[in-house]
Amino acid sequence: MAEKKRVSFMMILPPVIFLGVAALFFFGMQRDNPDLLPTALKGQPAPPLQLEPFAGKQMLTDEALRESGVKLVNFWASWCAPCRVEHPNLMALAAEGIEIHGVNYKDTDAKGTAFLAGLGDPYTLAGSDKSGRTGLDWGVYGVPETFVIDASGKIITRFAGPITSSVMEKTIRPAIAEAAASE
Repeated sequence: MAEKKRVSFMMILPPVIFLGVAALFFFGMQRDNPDLLPTALKGQPAPPLQLEPFAGKQMLTDEALRESGVKLVNFWASWCAPCRVEHPNLMALAAEGIEIHGVNYKDTDAKGTAFLAGLGDPYTLAGSDKSGRTGLDWGVYGVPETFVIDASGKIITRFAGPITSSVMEKTIRPAIAEAAASE
């Protein structure tokens, strides 16, 4: 009798586990934006920058983040495939006059320079975060990540992942408009 109960329990267990996992996936997919990684820095001043100069570019500084105008801070690297995917969209934003600052993250200047030479350079100011210290301070999970900053240096939003056309329209442009309205 005990053997029969064990067999029937073992036959029921896999479908029960499957249904549980399926329910987790289903409810996880119901979130508004499953790609959105929240940041505790929204509405806060941008953390201090601890950057090194990057390949002869004008240095990105704390003061630059607090100058008038809306700006984007983009963490990127030459070894990052999604950074290549988003790059044409950054170039388009820069061509529209949006100020974009780059942080070359855990990369070498030589590789970063080659990346920009091949794809174009959308960055007004830049710095190198070879150790990843600034990335940690900013809560960067990985590259690419982009922050929209207002004229006072406050973080309006953060987007983790490549900026696609859809992300530009649904996330980045509304954040730029919000930052511009706060001036």
